[in-house]
Amino acid sequence: MSAADTANPLLRPRKRTQSLSQEVAASLSEMIRNGGIKPGDKLPTESAIMATQGVSRTVVREALSNLQAAGLVETRHGIGTFALEAQKTANITIDPATITTMQDLLALLELRISLETETAGLAAARRTPQQLAEMREALDAFQHNLQAGEDTIGPDFRFHFQIAGATGNRYFIDIISHLGSGVIPRKRLNTAQLARAQQSEYLDRVQREHEDIYDAIARGDSEAARAAMRNHLTNSRERLRRAHEAMLAQSDMKKQ
Repeated sequence: MSAADTANPLLRPRKRTQSLSQEVAASLSEMIRNGGIKPGDKLPTESAIMATQGVSRTVVREALSNLQAAGLVETRHGIGTFALEAQKTANITIDPATITTMQDLLALLELRISLETETAGLAAARRTPQQLAEMREALDAFQHNLQAGEDTIGPDFRFHFQIAGATGNRYFIDIISHLGSGVIPRKRLNTAQLARAQQSEYLDRVQREHEDIYDAIARGDSEAARAAMRNHLTNSRERLRRAHEAMLAQSDMKKQ
């Protein structure tokens, strides 16, 4: 490997401490932050990234979606993905890095119920055919990764982010982008294990709830979309709450 290749993060051996999409996103992010890709520059094509990283198109698209959510790039349909100017520090005081305990996750889910219930309703009224197709693509990636035993957090966040994007309201988009994939409970904790359910069964339920949301948005039914999103996030909160109560009870028994 030449010195030039070594300087290109996309050509370095990947670490195995992250999902493939996270690793690819980290490599591209490094290139953007260190000036290898300057603001306004077009990123390598999906095919080029696939070739250098040895990953699937789904992984590349999840990585680009993560970068878009972080405000590092923007995708112009039919043209490509371009690096953006570094954003100023947001005034939002919620720090995703501090969402580490069960109580934190429960509190965040309460916020998400209020926030994302409305994003789903607005998305049903305002989404474009392209935005609907992107939601479908995220759900298909979720299902593919579920069956392949791969990361489902990336496409899960991507689905919720696309819904926020379909509102056309930049404040919804900014908040979801700021929170990032850390808003997905299983990103922080093994929720399937805590709920004493098989991982595949747990994720199947999540996917069915996602499909209900998508179907309502596809029909343009705002009230049904709000109800489906509220049901999804309320179910997530209740699964976590029951698991938390079980953990506390188990801890009390050990102390006795």
